[in-house]
Amino acid sequence: MSSMENGAEASARGPQRPSPKAPERPHPVTLRDVAEAAGVSTATVSLVVNKKKDARIAEETRQRVKDAIRALGYRPNAMAKTLVSGTSKFIGLVADGVATTPFAGQIIHGAQDEAWKHGYALLIANTEGNSELEQDAIAMMLEYKVRGILYSTWFHRQTDIPAPLREADFVLVNCFSNEQGARAVVPDEVQGGRSATELLLAHGHRRIAFINATIPAPAKDGRLAGYRQALENAGIPFDPDLVMEAYPDQEGGYLATAGLLERGAPAVFCYNDRMAMGLYDGLREHGLSIPGDIAVVGFDNQEVIAAHLRPPLSTVALPHYELGAAGVRVLLGIDPAPGGPAKIHCPAVERASAQAQAHA
Repeated sequence: MSSMENGAEASARGPQRPSPKAPERPHPVTLRDVAEAAGVSTATVSLVVNKKKDARIAEETRQRVKDAIRALGYRPNAMAKTLVSGTSKFIGLVADGVATTPFAGQIIHGAQDEAWKHGYALLIANTEGNSELEQDAIAMMLEYKVRGILYSTWFHRQTDIPAPLREADFVLVNCFSNEQGARAVVPDEVQGGRSATELLLAHGHRRIAFINATIPAPAKDGRLAGYRQALENAGIPFDPDLVMEAYPDQEGGYLATAGLLERGAPAVFCYNDRMAMGLYDGLREHGLSIPGDIAVVGFDNQEVIAAHLRPPLSTVALPHYELGAAGVRVLLGIDPAPGGPAKIHCPAVERASAQAQAHA
């Protein structure tokens, strides 16, 4: 086709629109832009941005710079400040499964709220127990010059400290180490077991069974110790025959029903809420009511279980939110770190299942 024919075809199609251009990215606002808008030097803007209170800048000038910053939308270069100070406004949180467990995810919530309160943001890595991923996550946080790292596990246990973590200021959350000087915040399992038993004692129960876990853990030992303390404080002799063990899940609680009925205790403290849920099923199969025949208390306060059982389950809450918040406070030096792990109070949550027997 000739050029004349091409021109005729183009005329037939009508005037052509120019090809659309990609939108230009806005030019980032610089210190110089702010200085020109405020009518001051870049050095003056720098002093205001970095909040140098001892700088001799008239309040009217300082306010003019602030107004220009706000009007232009200027944002300081955080990475440049990090290079100068050697640290950033980030706090790292490395967890082995906290983000995927609904109630333990409150650790992140508590840490994030407390970090924001003190001008920090949270960098979160959920490793699912993958040691290689854990090492990489800690290395990345160190590269970002984080202020420190919270290292958390989804259940309370002793842990080994990963080697890269030792390069940072760190606090263990919901776990602990026997290494000298390792700071940690953990639930107060002994106090929690005592409070759970006291819920039943408060309703006049004197013969109280305890269904403990079969799996070794700080919670198993601590909750048993708290149970014994509560009985001792009430002047009730400890009866080892009233302590049973079951797998700490719904099936374990269900299978423990027969042993509980053999002991004839009218009240029972279960190691956790899932165990209590299974016990509910077992007691109903035997035609027994809660709390009319047997009063029940759990532990954990898993809202999807405890608040929605019928009757609602009295329990003791694991303080996940406060564990996260306390970890940040210890990291920043706001709360002093005790010689051992800082123990966080586990509050009792009383509902209908802990009341006294109807005929009592």
